[in-house]
Amino acid sequence: MNIPENLLYTNDHEWIKVEGDIATIGITDYAQSQLGDIVFVDIQTEGDHLDMGDVFGAIEAVKTVADALMPLSGTVVEANPRLESEPQLANSEPYGEGWLIKVQCSNPAEIDQLLSADAYKQLL
Repeated sequence: MNIPENLLYTNDHEWIKVEGDIATIGITDYAQSQLGDIVFVDIQTEGDHLDMGDVFGAIEAVKTVADALMPLSGTVVEANPRLESEPQLANSEPYGEGWLIKVQCSNPAEIDQLLSADAYKQLL
């Protein structure tokens, strides 16, 4: 299981990379392996301000549909445009080209509630 040390994680299996006040968010290697083949990623929240825990999109796999949850409060500034035509990137490159959204964080204190790589490994 690939769990990069330089990222933060949630109990809901999202990863977060914070650079300044922008956070890039995706699903973890574990999450994509549990979902199976991802066939559609639906993100209709670009431009919306959402709170931590709110649903920002849906990930549809062959067998199931899963909600994608906000790990931090903020405004969705970008949804990954490549996922419209290549949703399988969330499977093949979950920590790279398969990222889901970028968020302008509105409450930096929430970062302290995220899990380190070691804490995420313990969760699994």
